[in-house]
Amino acid sequence: MNILRSVGISSLLLVTACTTNPYTGEEQASNAAKGAAIGAAAGAVIGVLTGDDADERRKNAMIGAGVGALGGAAVGAYMDAQEAKLREQLRGTGVSVTRLGDDIVLNMPGNVTFDVNQSAVKSNFYPVLNSVGLVLKEYNKTLIDVNGHTDSTGTVEYNMELSHRRARSVADYLETRGVASERIFTQGFGPHYPVADNATAEGRQLNRRVELILKPLTR
Repeated sequence: MNILRSVGISSLLLVTACTTNPYTGEEQASNAAKGAAIGAAAGAVIGVLTGDDADERRKNAMIGAGVGALGGAAVGAYMDAQEAKLREQLRGTGVSVTRLGDDIVLNMPGNVTFDVNQSAVKSNFYPVLNSVGLVLKEYNKTLIDVNGHTDSTGTVEYNMELSHRRARSVADYLETRGVASERIFTQGFGPHYPVADNATAEGRQLNRRVELILKPLTR
């Protein structure tokens, strides 16, 4: 089922992607936004394909803890409400919100999240993560994939480790804000899923990012 779902996500993205301009708060669908969304989808698809067991473990843990699964029309309505709240909270923060079917992707650019070659979250980004944490706590019927990505500068080995450490830093911070750890799965993809051209400084900046992929808790 997850493989079919991943194909659906990828196909949807090739057609359209609705994002929020991080500076104006307006929705846009520019070529750059579409490119970023397609790159995010690549990470999301790989996350789905490699995280099957992690998804099942998280679902079992959450249901075992008394979190009810969503079903039928409730799935779309629940994710619609969560998306609206995230757009409200993240307007003008530098974090974009993209809807992919029933999933939501939050793209956190590295330039606002981390210093160069560092994995500790910048202190001035804490308020943004606090806002994200509040929404994630309110809408607790979602799995959270935290995916780290880098540009192609440096060795692949170094970038793989850095991308995972950055993803883990974001996950750890969200846990300090009360987001249940059993909902979270972290992965580092290094430079393998760029959303822009690594030959330019602007492109490399876009590629340095952490994505949160929110997936509904279903059975």
